[in-house]
Amino acid sequence: MQAIILAAGMGRRLGNITHTSTKCMVELNGKKLIDHILDNLVGVGIRNIIMVIGHGADEVKQYLGSNYREAKIEYVLNSVYDKTNNIYSLLLAKEYLISEDTLLLESDLIFERRILEDCINDGAPNVAVVAKYEPWMDGTVTVLDEDGHISSFVSKKDFSWTDSDRYFKTANIYKLSSEFCKNEFVPFLSAYTAGRGMNGYYEEVLKLLAFVDSKKMKAMPIRDASWYEIDDIQDLDIASTLFSNKKDRLKKYHERYGGYWRFPRLKDYCYLVNPYFPTSRLMDELRSNFSELISRYPSGQNVQNLLASKMFNCDPASIVVGNGAAELIRALMAEYRGNVGIPVPTFNEYYETLQHASLIEYRSKHDNFGYAADDLLRFVDDNKLSALVLINPDNPTGHYLQKANVLELAGELDRRNVTLILDESFIDFVNGSLGYSCIDDDILMRYKNLIVVRSISKSHGVPGLRLGMLASANSAVISKVRSKLAIWNINSFAEYFLQVIGKYTDEYKTACERLVIERDRVHEELKQIDIVEPITSYSNYIMCKVVGPWTSSEMTEIMLKDSWVLLKDCMGKKGIEDRSYIRIAIRNEKDNNEMLRSLRRVGDSK
Repeated sequence: MQAIILAAGMGRRLGNITHTSTKCMVELNGKKLIDHILDNLVGVGIRNIIMVIGHGADEVKQYLGSNYREAKIEYVLNSVYDKTNNIYSLLLAKEYLISEDTLLLESDLIFERRILEDCINDGAPNVAVVAKYEPWMDGTVTVLDEDGHISSFVSKKDFSWTDSDRYFKTANIYKLSSEFCKNEFVPFLSAYTAGRGMNGYYEEVLKLLAFVDSKKMKAMPIRDASWYEIDDIQDLDIASTLFSNKKDRLKKYHERYGGYWRFPRLKDYCYLVNPYFPTSRLMDELRSNFSELISRYPSGQNVQNLLASKMFNCDPASIVVGNGAAELIRALMAEYRGNVGIPVPTFNEYYETLQHASLIEYRSKHDNFGYAADDLLRFVDDNKLSALVLINPDNPTGHYLQKANVLELAGELDRRNVTLILDESFIDFVNGSLGYSCIDDDILMRYKNLIVVRSISKSHGVPGLRLGMLASANSAVISKVRSKLAIWNINSFAEYFLQVIGKYTDEYKTACERLVIERDRVHEELKQIDIVEPITSYSNYIMCKVVGPWTSSEMTEIMLKDSWVLLKDCMGKKGIEDRSYIRIAIRNEKDNNEMLRSLRRVGDSK
């Protein structure tokens, strides 16, 4: 079997990267795309490779020469590459197509070798490699019949979102028999280009052939192997993460700070959300208003604050709504002078956004990183603090101070003229009750030194909406934070969520109760795995000490490589430094069981 690689295109969507060079010469993780492809072809036994080249042809020939490892390379030149498309490039190689069974590939792909192995070993003579359609995909898709043959090719103009769950995207890897090419494919290619011109795609011919006989082309769905088609710089960025080496992989995923929907196989136990909310009823309501919301401006700050005050049942003058809690934290912490105290380990955003204040760290002496209100009060007095930050429950430890203790601490700090910045982003997960928050008009008026921050994104499971709020009866604080925000700092979807969330209070409470039950179950399961020691948590995550033969960094790398499970490595955080701890976000029962199985496999392999 031979391979034909189509590499004549100009790759305009990659901009300056392919200005003088073709896409196959683009580097990905220190290695050119063509090297990735050729290594895989040689690795499955291909010894005859034909490359159709055009744009950047001289560079390709000079770089590769006539041999690549054990394989011979021949070239076909498309001299009118700027006026034609891949249908013409393929037609130029027709003599090769009819002479021998062929693996046909495009040159802008990166993929795991086993995809080629599975394709070659498939018993059907003509095979198209396909992948279940995902929203990030672009290009030709297919529909399969009940026997796994391609019943139709669907072009971009015929694509229907209502049918998208039936679609499989072509991966641009085909196995074609010489008989099929000689008797059908090449004659159709010739007839099509004669009648429709040279500026088309060979998938249009495959579409016609599937219409004539739907049993001609077998589909081979990619199950659990990785592949990516690189059309633009974002594709290159995603592929560089997907195919990064073991040493860099974990770092590359974390540096994305989310957006993991682009990696369907990845299970994210790193970022913290409510897995049981929003409910399907709320999601249906948001979907039903999609067209209206996306085409309209949101209201300004005053309306958003009014809506949030309704959600939290407090005075609108005491509230500021943010584009996530992070926006509010940044605006707030920039104001402080003097010494600001923060128990560590904790959420980095608070100390990283200090601009004019000195950070004073409180470090617990307990194995579970715990502390009492009296410990914090002594810490305030010893260091003459102007403000104390308390995340309750804390992140990543899950440590929790009872509400009565927090209010007692707030009173003592008020007498000392010390501000208490209280982050309650995870407060509803303490035991599933909604009565633990300090966002209450009476409390806020009693303690003018109290500033409460909430991440609605985390507690209500809507991180894509980016919603947070800050509450305080200190009008000067509220005014300063508001002055740092744009008038339209949240979008229409987030505003609508604030408007309707009151109808779903009971469902939200049930979701929080379910989370607590699942968290406690996972905690008990983790106690049975001998490579981790879980710390009691009052939030939607569990921090564990790694006690196996690996460091936390090594364990998170193993989990990502072997199981596509992404855990938070806490090594290096203030208060943890070189000790080995991981944090595991609580997802739904099915996902948590998958994570637990993966941890057990790692434990069994030690």
